[in-house]
Amino acid sequence: MEPYVEGAARAGGRGAPPVYAGRTVALLTQHRKELVITPVLEAGLGCVVELVTGFDTDRFGTFTREIPRPGTLVETARKKARQGMVLSGLPLGVASEGAFGPDPVIGFMPWNVELVIWVDDALGLEVMGTVANSRTNFDHLVTADWDELSAFARKVGFPDHHLVVRPDGADDPRVRKGLSDWEALEGAFAWALAQSAGGRVFVETDMRAHANPTRMTNIRAAAEDLVSKLRCPCPACRAPGFAVAGRVPGRPCELCGTPTPEPVAEVHRCPRCGHEQRAEPDGAPARAPAAVCPFCNP
Repeated sequence: MEPYVEGAARAGGRGAPPVYAGRTVALLTQHRKELVITPVLEAGLGCVVELVTGFDTDRFGTFTREIPRPGTLVETARKKARQGMVLSGLPLGVASEGAFGPDPVIGFMPWNVELVIWVDDALGLEVMGTVANSRTNFDHLVTADWDELSAFARKVGFPDHHLVVRPDGADDPRVRKGLSDWEALEGAFAWALAQSAGGRVFVETDMRAHANPTRMTNIRAAAEDLVSKLRCPCPACRAPGFAVAGRVPGRPCELCGTPTPEPVAEVHRCPRCGHEQRAEPDGAPARAPAAVCPFCNP
């Protein structure tokens, strides 16, 4: 058994002393994510985060679409973590990746998913902290009017939250990013309007982490979720990361007792040995509301 797995075994449960105390983990980022990830990991795990620079992470895709993401959210985060490990020579790596779009329920509200992945080559495991919510200013506007653009900018939190401007539309290759003051924004608007074939300007929120404090808040929350998982050892092999990996639907309706899509149990799984345990969801009522019942509310 590896020495720091033995430490987890002695600790004996959730909230136990972290098993990564004193170890160094590589963090590859060029958008200042270390500002929110490092303090969370170092305080929660006792590890030392080594910032890895000198690599253009835009190779893994850009939110402004010049470079498409080469894989899924998880695959891209994993590539970043492993690139940091290669450059630093460390067996531990951490990286962050995010995505934006419409919410998954009604498709109306803007939605932000953030993932922070932990890769441990010594134990051969990956653990992911995640957060998904509507706490985002993700938005865009097409306009030819400076007053309309100004109102939009104030609505999305400019200048603390930066903006991106293009002529005409979302995929125009001519782009000015990182606009962070009113003079620069007005200049970019005049430039884009002069360049536009249709007399319109496309403006959108800059979703890069260093340009978007609201996104930084979600990245911090994903890092906190990661720490919570890493502090929970597997009851079988004692490796870190024993956490919810799935949910079993079927909680009965409060009125008729019909099984509903609401979870009746959570499945906790070890990322190393695959050991599983079922448990009731924390704080969940015994019965599901009739509003989600396929019989009472078809």
